[in-house]
Amino acid sequence: MKQQPENQQQPSLYLEVCFQNEEPRLPLHTSIVLFLLSYCECKFFKVYLVFKKPSSSESLRSQLPEHLDSSDVQSEALPQLVRDCRLPAVLDETGQLCRAGLAVVLRHIINKTIEADPSRNDVLALLGFKKTCLKACAEVSRWTRLCEIEIPSAVEEHLQNPANDDQQVPLSILTLERRLAEPVRVHNDDKIRRRKLQEQRREESAESQENLDSESGLGQSSQACDGLELRAALAKLSVDSVPALATRENSEIRKVKTADLPPLEHVFAEGLYFTLTDVVLLPCIYQYLCSLQARAAATLHHLPHLLRWYGRVQEVPGVLRAAKACGLLLSIPQAPTSGLPILSAEDNPTSLPVEEEEGREMAPEVPFVGGPRPTMTKLKENGIEAVFTPHPCPSWTLPWESLPGAINPTEGKMSNIRAVRKMQQLNNLVAMVTELARPGYTIVDFCSGTGHVGIVLAHTLPDCQVILIENKEESLVRAQSRSAELGLKNIGFIQANLDYFTGPFHIGVALHACGVATDMVMEHCIQAGAAFAISPCCYGFIQNAVKFSFPKSKMFQDTLTSKEHMILCRFADQTAVQLPPDRRLIGKQCMGLVDLDRSWAAETHGYSVQVMTMEPESCSPKNNMLVGRLLQKRGLEVTAGQLEEAVHN
Repeated sequence: MKQQPENQQQPSLYLEVCFQNEEPRLPLHTSIVLFLLSYCECKFFKVYLVFKKPSSSESLRSQLPEHLDSSDVQSEALPQLVRDCRLPAVLDETGQLCRAGLAVVLRHIINKTIEADPSRNDVLALLGFKKTCLKACAEVSRWTRLCEIEIPSAVEEHLQNPANDDQQVPLSILTLERRLAEPVRVHNDDKIRRRKLQEQRREESAESQENLDSESGLGQSSQACDGLELRAALAKLSVDSVPALATRENSEIRKVKTADLPPLEHVFAEGLYFTLTDVVLLPCIYQYLCSLQARAAATLHHLPHLLRWYGRVQEVPGVLRAAKACGLLLSIPQAPTSGLPILSAEDNPTSLPVEEEEGREMAPEVPFVGGPRPTMTKLKENGIEAVFTPHPCPSWTLPWESLPGAINPTEGKMSNIRAVRKMQQLNNLVAMVTELARPGYTIVDFCSGTGHVGIVLAHTLPDCQVILIENKEESLVRAQSRSAELGLKNIGFIQANLDYFTGPFHIGVALHACGVATDMVMEHCIQAGAAFAISPCCYGFIQNAVKFSFPKSKMFQDTLTSKEHMILCRFADQTAVQLPPDRRLIGKQCMGLVDLDRSWAAETHGYSVQVMTMEPESCSPKNNMLVGRLLQKRGLEVTAGQLEEAVHN
């Protein structure tokens, strides 16, 4: 592996240390990061263990890899960008780009390892097919949420009181158990399934005494098929000791229909191959199994597939070495072979809430029949119509001709027509933010992309601090490059999901925040007591999520069902210029109604919210803006009359 030059500053990795019974300990998110660092043999970060009260990491040395270059730091001494985020977090060499959140940090460690040593195929394989493992944020991906948040949180909660005999198996772990029991679909699985069928038939004809294996709680069929699937998984890691799989099936096997081929069972968490998800889960399941104590026998009967996974993970080259370096003394607990039978998900009463929860989330939407007019009529009969506030400064524009080239969207990879529309969109948002801003304010550009909004604001408002938050690394690196070209000093960059940003700010802005991202930005602003200027987008992607259910306001809830609200959302996307004018008009009215529901929900938190249209209207088919201001301090009630007066003013 290449070594970093001594004169090059290292990026800084900040890991949380918590306390239990006044003694420091490593929370699971920290243990997971350390385990990955050890597995990758990554030495490219200066690691800081962050303490919230005076203490030392001396008692934690057995859990820290020997090669780790680590120091202790108090939380109040953290750089501001890091302090504004939930840990773990990485601050780059410039001190301007912070990556925060478990999945983002883990993927960054993998990318840095591969960048330094491209031959590490085992590390590259952690990113999975198309390199998307845990890339989707937890707010929109149930799988990411389960692995990144729910299982670590549930195990942490369990560790607080592991001896509680009344404590049931956490629902998130039961969900994982059920997922591991499902057949898997992987790229090119037809070929692997034919090889599996060939091996099964060969075993059947061999009349081996091994088929008379003693009855096991894990069952014979799962052990019989472990061979090929595990070999295929390990071969993916380029392990020399693993024999190559057969390259050609006989003609009889090739004639078998795909539907008649045996299914593939889970080997690892995401299916057949060892990925970053397994790295995240291993320290969690290890800690959970270690904590079961006397209840282990009864509990393990509920988790046969999880135990098989736990054993298979330990067969991956490098896992035991990495675990030992982090103080994880892995062992394979055995489920009892007699007594209590293994329970299925249907038999296990503790799993029923999981089934019900998953059923609510997974239930397919019934196709909509008809158009939005009945829903709009229903709202109108109840006194609810879309109302758009006149634009306060429709002709306001930035001095584009005198601005540096790196600010102008025409410098980016877009057509001239699109660049002109982008400038018009920026005119609208920058006008709103300029009106709200005061010297010393912190402005956050949420879902910032390559920084079109945030960079303009940082240049236009040099007395304000601007922070760009974006989940896509490529976009944020591009934004940082544009900022460096301009020499901006009042700007910072955070690669993270919105939930990982916890810092204070005064104004939130977002251009074309997709679907529920608009609601997430509004929620962040409301929690911070910040003003906001948001341009929503992709109304058709709005759906009930973990944090939000629709409609949001009481008046809409009293009038519409959730399905009727979804009708408005679907037709709010019918505003493309190629559509007939009457259809676009209905789409615009649906946009206004959806945003009216959002604005009324925000007003219950003491906000005045105006729904207005960007100027010119042709700048975007999604040309709505939500501009909100907090009218009252926290804890003080705002009367309906005050809100109405503020909106009219």
